[in-house]
Amino acid sequence: MVMAPTVKVVLGSIAFAIFWVLAVFPAVPFLPIGRTAGSLLGAMLMVLFRVITPDQAYAAIDLPILGLLFGTMVVSVYLERADMFKYLGKLLSWKSQGAKDLLCRICLISAISSAFFTNDTSCVILTEFVLKIARQQNLPPHPFLLALASSANIGSSATPIGNPQNLVIAVQKGRRRCCGEVVGEDDVISHRFSPATMSHLTSTNSQDLQSVLESMNIHSSPNTNLVESTLRNRGNIAESNSIRSSPSVNGHTNHTEGLRDLGYVGESEIQKVPGAGLASTENSDASKEVGYSGPIHSKRSSSVNGVEHGNFIEFAEERLGFSKKWKRVLWKACVYLVTMGMLASLLAGLNMSWTAITAALALVVLDFKDARPCLEKVSYSLLIFFCGMFITVDGFNKTGIPSTLWDFMEPYAKIDHIGGTAVLAAVIVVLSNLASNVPTVLLLGARVAASAAAISPASEQKAWLILAWVSTVAGNLSLLGSAANLIVCEQARRAQHYGYNLSFWSHLKFGVPSTIIVTAIGLTLIRG
Repeated sequence: MVMAPTVKVVLGSIAFAIFWVLAVFPAVPFLPIGRTAGSLLGAMLMVLFRVITPDQAYAAIDLPILGLLFGTMVVSVYLERADMFKYLGKLLSWKSQGAKDLLCRICLISAISSAFFTNDTSCVILTEFVLKIARQQNLPPHPFLLALASSANIGSSATPIGNPQNLVIAVQKGRRRCCGEVVGEDDVISHRFSPATMSHLTSTNSQDLQSVLESMNIHSSPNTNLVESTLRNRGNIAESNSIRSSPSVNGHTNHTEGLRDLGYVGESEIQKVPGAGLASTENSDASKEVGYSGPIHSKRSSSVNGVEHGNFIEFAEERLGFSKKWKRVLWKACVYLVTMGMLASLLAGLNMSWTAITAALALVVLDFKDARPCLEKVSYSLLIFFCGMFITVDGFNKTGIPSTLWDFMEPYAKIDHIGGTAVLAAVIVVLSNLASNVPTVLLLGARVAASAAAISPASEQKAWLILAWVSTVAGNLSLLGSAANLIVCEQARRAQHYGYNLSFWSHLKFGVPSTIIVTAIGLTLIRG
């Protein structure tokens, strides 16, 4: 790609520089608008400066990555509700030997999960959890966040599905998948999971709970009807006797017998019915009006129609609590099954973004509640930040600066000697931190492979491995090196009760030496 016109190069570089400064220093004194607004500002300037057209800006937004991030964020919310992080915390703290041991465990879990769930997904799920663990152990969260992000980037290089640039390389190279075989159509279909099947399990359990409630209503309805009819009779007697003013013996006797007939209703049952106290007061006033002062015999009974009220209520509460407990257990099992189904689908090679979105919607349906509280926990500002970043980086690439840099360095980047390998690695590291690793792979992939193929087929194989390894590990150099770093930084800053600000310079102090050491180790193994 040739250099764009000078005006477009200058304006595109200005827009990219503004984005880069605001992404690295979100609270600069002259424009403290934050990373999200800074990325939108950079994208808008790319369009206003006519570096790219509006249609090109829309096309630059990588919807599959946004869908993957959104789906995994929703899944992480439901995993938290299913107590997965509580179990994971117990696993991390089980026989822990202190901060160093905990740090090693976090690195291991982050690396393994990134190899199968992608580094972005692992960082979305684990960031707040790592913050919480560090706070609970009274430990500084800074080293644990760095360990999470760097281990996620390193671990994601183990498989083709570990990160987006590995997927791009796998597609470009036509390499067979991680186990050395192409996944067949039958294998893909066998790994698909049906949200309708999952929702059927919850529906069945809900029907069982409803049957318990209906049985409670059926058993308790005779008692309620009996008390209500008694109170009505009692109110009618009191009303009729209050109207009568004749002090005849017959009337007095009839009223007494009527009150005695009411004695088979226990006081405890009457008190449970709203308005019973009012009925009792009316009856007492009626007795006073007729001049009756004798005792009213009440036959106390703890049972009605042979049903013990205390035992029945305890039984109903126990039965209802038992049903709720098992409903909770079944729901958690379904959440874990859906998550494992998402993992199996990713390993089977299905579309990553739609797999994550399908798993998220399956969990929403299984929850059978209003999903708004869970969806409100999604970091939409992070998604908007990525939209602006995609547009800004695409505009910077269209200036021709990255491709010109590669054209200049290509003669010195031959991998048939150590010096050329070092130069190639340096170019990949610089471009990955300036233009992001995925655009770097898209830009250099075919060119690096063609340059290495001119040497030998074995050199082409090594060139692809070098590109995959260095572009992934280069993400550890700075916050802008990979999306996983930005996810950890933003998630940590926005975490409720456990918020922490991971600054650019604090990350750079760790990123530079770790990137150099890890890159050198990987290149030695690839050449070896």
